[in-house]
Parts: sequence; C-alpha cells; structure tokens
Amino acid sequence: MPSEREKMLSGQMYRADDPELVAARTHARELCHQLNHDPSADPDARRKLLIQLLGAGGESAHIEPPFQCDYGSNISLGEHVYFNFNCVVLDVCQVSVGHHTLIGPSVQIYTATHPMNAKRRREEEYGKPITIGNDVWIGGGAILCPGVTIGDRTVIGAGSVVTKDLPPDVFAAGNPCRVIREIDQADGS
Repeated sequence: MPSEREKMLSGQMYRADDPELVAARTHARELCHQLNHDPSADPDARRKLLIQLLGAGGESAHIEPPFQCDYGSNISLGEHVYFNFNCVVLDVCQVSVGHHTLIGPSVQIYTATHPMNAKRRREEEYGKPITIGNDVWIGGGAILCPGVTIGDRTVIGAGSVVTKDLPPDVFAAGNPCRVIREIDQADGS
C-alpha cells in the first residue's frame, strides 16, 4: 500500500495530517524561516539553505525573502531562476521551473487542490503538478492554478490567474488568463 507521501506526489487523494508529511512541512518552514530571517547577506549561506530546501536548482537560484513553500523538496529549478519578494509555492506535487525564468513579486504557485465534496474535503486533498518552461517571465501577483503548464519564453501579465496551459512564445494576461498575442522572438522587443 502506498504511503501518504507517495499518494500525494502521484496526484492521488491523501491525508495531509500524516505524521511524515507534517514533519516534512515543519522542516521546510524552519528552512524558510532561516532564509527569510537571516540578517546576513552572505550568498554562500543562502545558497546552502536553498540547496537544503529545494529538490533541485538551489545552486544558482536567487530567491528574495520572504519566500514560503509547503515542502521545498518538490520544487525543481533550472539554472538561474529568480523569485522576487513574497512568493508562495504550494508544492504538494512537483513544481518544475525551467532555466532563466523570472518570477515576479507575490506570485503564487499552487499545486494543491481539494475535492468539491465537503465531507471528503475534511479528510483528504490532492494535487496536480505545475511545469514552467525556460525563459518564462511571470508578472507580479500572478496565480498559477494546479496542473498548468507554461510554455518556453511565454510572458504572463501581472495579476493574471492562470487556469489552463499556455503555449510557448505568447503574452497572456487576465482573469482567467488568456493569450493576448504571440511573441516574435526575432524582433527583439
């Protein structure tokens, strides 16, 4: 029988009050607290914290505090990913972020979701992974909902609520977020 952690990571219904999961979230909160309250600007100390917190990519990531996440270990970052201030990542499922991606202030990335049935919602939850491509720019205050994929080089306008997949090379914005126009990578703008 799979553990609650295994069920969580595979997108099945799971119990969030499982002791293993509670301990993992507590550990992530302790690391986030250190990251957010470390008075030193020592890049080596911050890098060590990010390596401990994240599943992958802590070596070259730059994350401005405050930053919050559920587990951290389910976040995989490509090279040179930047998170601006006040970002939240609910990583009950895998969050994959491509190389050279910029994430604006107060962006929220939610893999966690809940059943519509109230009785079941009291006992279990589930998640859907999120994939963000290479060279993506997500504007401040955007929200990425469970299960979305953002294509390479796409730009998401500030305050957008992304509920569906977005293809590569587009500018998308709004609530719900929709494609506004294609981006011609050759024109330099």
